[in-house]
Amino acid sequence: MLIWQAPARAGQDLIVSAAASLTNALKEVAGQFETTHPGTKILCNFAASGSLLQQMAHGAPVDVFASADQKTMNQAQEKGLIVPASRKDFVSNSLVLIGPEKSSLPLADLKDLASPEVKRVALGKPETVPVGRYTQEALTRAGLWETLKPKFIYGESVRQVLDYVSRGEVDAGFVFATDAAIAKGKVKTLAGVQGHQPIIYPVALVAASPNKALAQSFVDFILSPAAQEIFKKYGFGPA
Repeated sequence: MLIWQAPARAGQDLIVSAAASLTNALKEVAGQFETTHPGTKILCNFAASGSLLQQMAHGAPVDVFASADQKTMNQAQEKGLIVPASRKDFVSNSLVLIGPEKSSLPLADLKDLASPEVKRVALGKPETVPVGRYTQEALTRAGLWETLKPKFIYGESVRQVLDYVSRGEVDAGFVFATDAAIAKGKVKTLAGVQGHQPIIYPVALVAASPNKALAQSFVDFILSPAAQEIFKKYGFGPA
């Protein structure tokens, strides 16, 4: 397995591993934090939450971990990879079904995916990608998981699923509402998806971090009204 290699760490560098769906918002949050903490550099590593967990378990240097689901953070806690007392929920999201902007397929409901006209449906790998787990849960509850399985194209992250749909390589896909929003003009939201666990993002200090004071400052900033306004701008809801 490919392990992410962090850049050489300076004294005031902070390494943040975060769910792919946080990419745009967290980059802006990190920029604001750097502005208010001169000399500090936030090094962000974005990928599927499960992949980030594997990296940490294999010794990748990380100071702060933010996942797109509770299950992955629970696993990190069980493995002793985070500081449990530092764990906080900070934003929420929702699951949506999207299609290519120029698609003319009449899709307005999950059951429409069973139509013979629909050939390929993208979703994250449920084993490692939270959006894929939420999708599996919703489709299972709707009685469609086994029916649609032959059509599935799996992405390594929610952003890869978004790319598949944006490029028209699939007929539909499941992403977070925030991801659909950043691809406006390339994809269209077809339906909101229910029937899954609440999508709440937790953040925590990593137990092996040598820079816990600065890491805690960044977590505190993520929870601050200023950062919450940035997340809101990108479509995230409150935790």
